[in-house]
Amino acid sequence: MSRAATLFLLLLAGCASPSRGPSRPGSGSESDRRMEWWREARFGLFLHWGLYAIPGGEWKDATGHGEWIRDTARIPLDVYERLLPMFDPTGFDADAWARAARAAGMRYVVITSKHHDGFCLFDSGETEWDVASTPFGRDILQELSEACRRHGLRFGTYHSIMDWHHPDYLPRRSWEERSADGADFDRFERYLHAQVREIVRRYRPSVMWFDGEWEPTWTHERGLRLFRLCRSLDPSMIVNNRVDVHRGGMAGFSGSPDAVGDFATPEQEIPPTGLPGVDWETCMTMNDHWGWNSRDSNWKPAAELIRNLVDVASKGGNFLLNVGPKADGTFPEPCLERLAAIGSWMATNGESIHGTQASPFDALPWGRSTMKPGEETSRLYLHVFDWPGTSLLVPGVGSEPRRAFLLAEPDKPLALERRGSDLRIALPAQAPDPVCSVVVLEVEGKPVVYRAPEIRAESATFVRPLEVSILSPSPGLEIRYTTDGTDPDGTSPLYRESITLRETASVKARTFHGPTPASGVVSNTFRRVEPLPGEAIADPQRDFQVQRFEGDWDRLPDFGALPSKGSFRRRTVTLPDGFRDERVGLRYEGWIEIPRDDVYLFSLASDDGARLLVRGETVVDNDGLHAAAEKRGGIALGAGLHPIAVDWFNKTGDVHLEVRAGALGAEPRPLQSFAPGARKRP
Repeated sequence: MSRAATLFLLLLAGCASPSRGPSRPGSGSESDRRMEWWREARFGLFLHWGLYAIPGGEWKDATGHGEWIRDTARIPLDVYERLLPMFDPTGFDADAWARAARAAGMRYVVITSKHHDGFCLFDSGETEWDVASTPFGRDILQELSEACRRHGLRFGTYHSIMDWHHPDYLPRRSWEERSADGADFDRFERYLHAQVREIVRRYRPSVMWFDGEWEPTWTHERGLRLFRLCRSLDPSMIVNNRVDVHRGGMAGFSGSPDAVGDFATPEQEIPPTGLPGVDWETCMTMNDHWGWNSRDSNWKPAAELIRNLVDVASKGGNFLLNVGPKADGTFPEPCLERLAAIGSWMATNGESIHGTQASPFDALPWGRSTMKPGEETSRLYLHVFDWPGTSLLVPGVGSEPRRAFLLAEPDKPLALERRGSDLRIALPAQAPDPVCSVVVLEVEGKPVVYRAPEIRAESATFVRPLEVSILSPSPGLEIRYTTDGTDPDGTSPLYRESITLRETASVKARTFHGPTPASGVVSNTFRRVEPLPGEAIADPQRDFQVQRFEGDWDRLPDFGALPSKGSFRRRTVTLPDGFRDERVGLRYEGWIEIPRDDVYLFSLASDDGARLLVRGETVVDNDGLHAAAEKRGGIALGAGLHPIAVDWFNKTGDVHLEVRAGALGAEPRPLQSFAPGARKRP
């Protein structure tokens, strides 16, 4: 990327919790009481199991399918139904599953009562497309729910809103020849409600985990009705945010005040800073598939899974780790090996996960931290990934330390030494655990940790003078700063109001308690750049020229190498009214007018992937398969005309595309093509 173009700083602030959405811990509310066991648990087992386990990911010549196999392999319904008499998992043992979860340190289990293919793992009175119609015949949910309770586990169910089997579910898959004539989605909604009633009344799940809410037939109003039904059936039952349409992409959080659901659901990712003030749960596979795929050997190492668990807990979340059982009802051997390894680590260190809260520290160079605060004594659990030798430096501890010890050797105290606001803990030369060793630091009262200040600005580059602010997350401390590259000390300027930069500078900041440094030094460099000059064109294209392409992609292809399937014009980078096409791509090309030299910020919201380029340079990359999600970027542009291109594709499901733009400090507005009659440079 050139010196004129850079992704601008995405400075994360605490997000406001939706009034009815994912709950805010510590409020003492009914929601707090409902979530208490879930926050204590921190670790659960996800189970994706159904008819799709029978082909094991293989169909014809392809071997990369999973639980979506009916859609990804485009299997006609009558052909897929031939799997029903083949479902006979004689190796299924509910107690063996529950024992494996409990031994791994898990505290709850969530299983697919029904996935997108509509097949039910319980004996439903609403359909014969269920386990009771198979040779196996036994009620999976009944047996597993009872086994979970015998082994001290909470039981939960994943229930798909999307249903490719029910005759009233809409929309049909784009490749299906099945007619939608006579289909009634309201009637499907009544079917969905009836099955939820069956599940809640019969199996009493502690968690109702919905999914498949992203297609256009599901609306906020329908989500609200389903959420209220769950509340009426069991007020103590937890319901995830995918009951509603306000998920906010795969990151699993929406700030909409209308959103409902008890917790957010990041998928296959751990949010960099967690989701402060919100209950959330990362769900993740052990390999590349949720359902059983016999050819998928890309297993995450046990060490990675243990560190993921620690990372999630350190950010205040839960970790829901998936197993896709085989067609015979047994867990794949690599899954059992990893569950056993995690269980061995948890047997020693589970105290540092269960019932803990998010770390009070900023990023720690050697690992992560969790805590259990108390009025008289608090415990900080220091998870050391990278063993530092014979001492561990713990930064910015304002509390008075009482003692330290290894969780693996609680009867052997470790020597403590205070160095200003830092603590140094003596360590043995070798780590007790090569993956993650846990040092316990007990302090008086609730933890007081001096955190480094935050340096904020709209962009890392600027053309016009840039305002930079510095915030301290530790009340009562002074902030001192420099702009000449030196580290702040007790004689450096005291921060009182925003700093105005007119030239490239490195801003450094540190908190002080009187003359004593209380935190480490943080630094951000802001660069003044020359904007890319605008062009003078006598007769520029007035609208965006939009080319249409067709294909089945998971990421944006090179549209320049594909044949166009037609074109049209648009004044804005938006989809035409009523556009719902699947397996399609669009390329928007045109000109935008920039009124003055400045850094311009662009936001690109899309479902699925999209990319925005100015003068051929990528400014925003929002590629890949995902629900509606927004990303941002910035570039320095001079006054005049600039060519812009936006590439977008949709695989299946809902569609969305919106681009906004604005100079630093201005409200972003929908991006429009060059306006006829606007002033051009001579």
